[in-house]
Amino acid sequence: MTTISAGPDSSADSPGVRHVKRPTPLRESVYEALTEMIIDGTLERGRHLVEVELAGMLGVSRQPVREALQRLNNEGWVDLRPGFGAMVHVPAEDEVDQLLAARAALESESARLAARHATKEAVAQLKELCKVGTAFQESGDIDGAVRTNGELHSMITEMSGNRFLVDFAGQVDRRVRWYYTPVAPVRGAASWREHARLVKAISEADEDKAAQIMREHTEHTRTAYHELQSGGGAPIQPAPEKKPATRRRRTTD
Repeated sequence: MTTISAGPDSSADSPGVRHVKRPTPLRESVYEALTEMIIDGTLERGRHLVEVELAGMLGVSRQPVREALQRLNNEGWVDLRPGFGAMVHVPAEDEVDQLLAARAALESESARLAARHATKEAVAQLKELCKVGTAFQESGDIDGAVRTNGELHSMITEMSGNRFLVDFAGQVDRRVRWYYTPVAPVRGAASWREHARLVKAISEADEDKAAQIMREHTEHTRTAYHELQSGGGAPIQPAPEKKPATRRRRTTD
């Protein structure tokens, strides 16, 4: 029988010791909120970010906002310009190519392995996500379509059974959502038809076909992004001005 030591003389390295998780630091909550606001377009690409304005939107003081902006700058979501302030990053075209190339490699392998390990239950869930995503797309709910798109891709990666693929895919997921959101209306029904074909290949355990469809799917997204950039569709840079959303989190730091 193992005895868990929890007395005052217990050291942090003692076997069985468990530390209670503290509440999420305010700066972390602010960082997460700002990141999601950038991804969903509430904070548009190229927008000048004013600390006091952001603090008011989130219901916090300026200090956690300042700390979050520094972190966002380090991660490439925000550009800090001396003498001018912070701006939401406007991605260069080669950034998109690099990210989607990495995504294609990760997700095509995930699709191949998902086809190998798929269960009836998992395939049923993928089909349901396709139905939900298609319904969102047809109703014009872009946020819902993008969210469901992410859920479907994440599930396929999980089905691969490779925890390293899951970790790597998780690292690029948010950036992919950011790049995909502007092209979602353009990709529309075609994207969900590709998803249906992908799920069919996975359900049939056709590894090579699943990997091929996933790679082509990613390439179509990359092409759509560049066409929008070059004027082949509605421009995505700079984004139209939105009325600031109120996301008050009445907390103190």
